Amino acid sequence: MARTRRAASAPALTTPQRLGGLLKSCRDIMRKDRGTDTDAARLPQLTWLFFLKFLDDLEVRDEETARLARRHHVPMIPAPYRWRDWAADPTGMTGDALIQFIGGEKVCRPDGTEGPGLLKTLRGLAGEDAEDRRAVIAKVFSGTTNRMIDGYLLRDLLAKVDGIHFNSTEELHTLGALYEGMLREMRDAAGAAGEFYTPRPLVRLIVQVVDPKLGEVVLDPACGTAGFLVEAFTHMRPATRTHADRERLHQGIRGQEAKPLPYLLAQMNLLLHGVDVPRVEYGNSLAVKMSELGEDAQVDVILTNPPFGGEETAGIPLFFPVETRTSETALLFLQLIVRRLRAAGPGGRGGRAAVIVPNGTLFGDGVCAKVKRELLRECHLHTVLRLPPGVFAPYTSIATNVLFFEAGRPTQEIWFYEHPLPGESSGYTKTKPLRFEEFEPLLAWWTQREEGERAWRIDWGAEHAAAEAKARPLLDRARSLQREAKRERDGARQMKADGDSRVDVEAALARAKEIDAKAAAAEAEGDAAYWPVFNLDRKNPRAVVATEERTPTQIVEEILARERRIVELMEEVRAALGEGWV
Repeated sequence: MARTRRAASAPALTTPQRLGGLLKSCRDIMRKDRGTDTDAARLPQLTWLFFLKFLDDLEVRDEETARLARRHHVPMIPAPYRWRDWAADPTGMTGDALIQFIGGEKVCRPDGTEGPGLLKTLRGLAGEDAEDRRAVIAKVFSGTTNRMIDGYLLRDLLAKVDGIHFNSTEELHTLGALYEGMLREMRDAAGAAGEFYTPRPLVRLIVQVVDPKLGEVVLDPACGTAGFLVEAFTHMRPATRTHADRERLHQGIRGQEAKPLPYLLAQMNLLLHGVDVPRVEYGNSLAVKMSELGEDAQVDVILTNPPFGGEETAGIPLFFPVETRTSETALLFLQLIVRRLRAAGPGGRGGRAAVIVPNGTLFGDGVCAKVKRELLRECHLHTVLRLPPGVFAPYTSIATNVLFFEAGRPTQEIWFYEHPLPGESSGYTKTKPLRFEEFEPLLAWWTQREEGERAWRIDWGAEHAAAEAKARPLLDRARSLQREAKRERDGARQMKADGDSRVDVEAALARAKEIDAKAAAAEAEGDAAYWPVFNLDRKNPRAVVATEERTPTQIVEEILARERRIVELMEEVRAALGEGWV
């Protein structure tokens, strides 16, 4: 029978340095196993083991709290399936017996009895309601598998993981280091799927300026590892005074994630930061008909960095209106967010959102422009934060922006703020990332807005009205011509049915074709007058364009050098074609 771990004294704190060494040792062990010889296999394996270790540390704390309060404690995971029962003992089961215990249907358990395997037991946990942690555990492990083949290597790995302790408030920051290490390893696969994990300083800035309040529902429909949700929870927690406040806080943090590994990390992240029962759903937020989203789906605040650059499967766009269907994930999420923001109340102010988008969303036309038209009609896009290169390094160099908007009224004035790179830097890097302190000028400007070197505004409402006024007569003429062309075609069909001459029928069809061409030209001219107003890629009017200073002599020499090179190339072409070339 495996020995049960009993805490005789408080374990040593898991410092970032020690954690780094443990993670390296874990990776080295898993590399030797044929089932985990790639990062794509190692990360899920390590994550669910960390999760079970964390749950056991959390259970130990809850047991002690219940004992001191003389309350009955119902364990999240029953014996002998707790980490302490099968994983903590370095002399416990190993080899094939360990592999069988984890993944088998009916196994020999650490206490010598027979019963279902570990993963089967975890998947079958049932709580009294959806708020019960056991239901959360069952959901987390519904898609989890053991990827390691060698049970002896797995035993070595368990010994390393057991050296990490999540039972001290001082270690909350250590877990952040754990996530950073994992995300660095995930970056190649994540970037290929258009998923770029948001730097903590940017998350903190967004939460601070959006300022979610206690009692509001905060949603991240593409929550990844729950960075926005954790920051929002931390931001609102100081306002709690009573048990009712605490309940409102916990119930107001909601998310959804479609990928299994980030979903598991989100659960662990929220639990560790004090969210008793994370309300994070597993699945694609986009897999719902937009026309069926009612008031019950609306929330007060949406904070998110949806995947961009990726494409959804063929069935997902069918949930969206025909004219705005696309496979581009970022545009689908933008439509979803507009529909899920709480409508304006008696005070005229609706839900608010902050959404990170690539530059392509700002200047895109076609379906992209139609999506922006919906956004600008339904919401007040009050601020566009233009981020400098490298904010998402090393995941991607794509230029990004943050859109801040509120439901309840159409857009009129839009402020733009261009966040500069620090000092003489040409971009952020892995070794010199974004820091929160750099946002101090932006935070000062946010509540006392004035135009300046980094900030400018446009009267988009006036621009839109002018564009509409210019385009309307052209588009009206196009509609009128289309109706006229239809009458000509209808007349041609009637003439053919009446037996009129073929010449008359063809003449009517020719007239219809000519009118169609005029209608298409008018429509194209109207579109050219209207749609450019939805290009939000507005440049800083005060930006100084750097020019290289050269003397006139240098300019002449460069021109002559180019001309000489052109002559040389032409001589080579003539030689290749033969002396008869002219």
